Amino acid sequence: MGLVEAVDREAVTAEPTNQNHDLGEGRKSGGMDGSNQSSVTEFLLLGLSERPEQQPLLFGIFLGMYLVTVMGNLLIILAISFDLHLHTPMYFFLANLSFADACFSSTTLPKMLVNILTHSQVISYGGCLAQMYFFMTFGALDDFLLGVMAYDRYVAICRPLHYSTLMSLPVCMLLLAACWVLTSLTALLHTLLTARLSFCADNIIHHFFCDVVPLLQLSCSDTGINQLTLFLVGSTILTGPLSLIVLSYTRILSTVLRVPSASGRWKAFSTCGSHLTVVFLFYGAAIGVYLCPPSSDSGEALPKASSVFLFLKLEMKSFTVEIATV
Repeated sequence: MGLVEAVDREAVTAEPTNQNHDLGEGRKSGGMDGSNQSSVTEFLLLGLSERPEQQPLLFGIFLGMYLVTVMGNLLIILAISFDLHLHTPMYFFLANLSFADACFSSTTLPKMLVNILTHSQVISYGGCLAQMYFFMTFGALDDFLLGVMAYDRYVAICRPLHYSTLMSLPVCMLLLAACWVLTSLTALLHTLLTARLSFCADNIIHHFFCDVVPLLQLSCSDTGINQLTLFLVGSTILTGPLSLIVLSYTRILSTVLRVPSASGRWKAFSTCGSHLTVVFLFYGAAIGVYLCPPSSDSGEALPKASSVFLFLKLEMKSFTVEIATV
């Protein structure tokens, strides 16, 4: 009996210890499961090349591209603002497209140039999310503006008698406001979904700016919701304006082919040709980056695809200048 009582006392004494141990484990587990805070405070942007001897060349090339892009788009905006003959819906949206292009370039290239100049690859966690937000905002804004400009060309060519009514200033302002609201909400959605992810040990981005796809690849959390949202929202944003562009230019083509004058047909085609070139370059690059699923060995392919995407966006200025000179 004495032995049994001793064993019972030991069991009773051990129970609080085991309960405290289980409670500690549960608190630790609960903290891990309930925490959405990232353990990473900064990221490293590897850039386009890790070779030191190539950095001066890259700095010169991208600095020149950035200055030409920003100054060119600013000149377009100023020319449209001060010339009363250019106060038409087409040039109104062209000025906004130029503004979006200048902001798009300013979102990524200055940080890249600073990193090259200071031999640093660091970007803060908050700075990375902010860069991703503005990159997606102005990229999607270009997307919507290209669709609106296609609709403007359709109304001008196919329904010229109703052009002043269908594309009045209030209508243009409403279309522009809708573009801004939709793009801002879309970028905010992706930014908030990315902010809830956890980033553990790996903080190296094989890229020269912060974008949603490489950040999802770095996360140690479940990114299923993020990837599904990216595909669904990205498909809607890209295919919606693209469908409007295809329908608009299908109607434009059928109308232009009925024009008896060869010079009239050429003028209509030249007006739309530069816009179509921008459309093909933009959507081809964007679909390749955001809608094509990345493979397991896409660590090197992704930066190249995104670099092409940015390069095409920078070069878009030359095509918008062609539209402005028609």
